[in-house]
Amino acid sequence: MEASFQGAFKKARAELGASAFGIQVLDLPPNLSEGYPEHDHSEDGQEEIYAFIRGSGRMQVEGDDIELTPDVMVRVGPGVKRKITTGPEGLRILAIGGVPGAAYQIIPSTELTGTSA
Repeated sequence: MEASFQGAFKKARAELGASAFGIQVLDLPPNLSEGYPEHDHSEDGQEEIYAFIRGSGRMQVEGDDIELTPDVMVRVGPGVKRKITTGPEGLRILAIGGVPGAAYQIIPSTELTGTSA
């Protein structure tokens, strides 16, 4: 699957031809503490669902510290800050996003380019 950010973000939406919502697979390396920045989606209004598939880590969501293990799912609203750190085996995440009540707008950087960075 084509990826960006040194292979960490797999462009699942584009690879599968989905256009109704954003979806990507994140393969984050072990012991990541600074590489996945704290952020929110206040500007674009996107909410996200994270499904944790493999590995372990932690997610800070507005002061809550959530343990991430396989089969855990977390919903984060648009204006809510989130930050992910990973454990010793890294973390594979399925991330799904969209703006409540609005048609999905494809983000150009999530389109296929024919290269993998």
